[in-house]
Amino acid sequence: MPTRFGGAVTQDWEPVVLHKSKPKAQDLRHPKAVNQALRSGAPVQTIKKFDAGSNKKTAGPVVNARKLDEGTEPAALDRVPTDVRQTIQKARLEKKLSQAELAKLINEQLKVVQEYENGKAVPNQSVLAKMERVLGVKLRGKSGK
Repeated sequence: MPTRFGGAVTQDWEPVVLHKSKPKAQDLRHPKAVNQALRSGAPVQTIKKFDAGSNKKTAGPVVNARKLDEGTEPAALDRVPTDVRQTIQKARLEKKLSQAELAKLINEQLKVVQEYENGKAVPNQSVLAKMERVLGVKLRGKSGK
């Protein structure tokens, strides 16, 4: 059996104060907290964010940038000339290669070879050099460069 302390029993009457921690900013922005503050009459700060919730693009600077680009650059980039396109196709067919096989040999995507043969590509000297090496034909320097 436990024994009781036989001495005088004293009371500790010093006050104990418990402090609540401040609510976090994230909790203050929660809709429930905002509604409670509005109902109780507490001040609620609102900040209007620029273009918040809209999916519209500003037209001002874009128009000026477009005018600047049109004024300083040529309207269209040079495309692959017709004689180069035909030379690539003829040489590829003589070697009995498909577009995909040629693309693999020059380490480019199939889309690149298709664009060159369709005349939609902007000529790139490194790609033309690879094609010249694989096909064994001259593709550059015909226009007097």
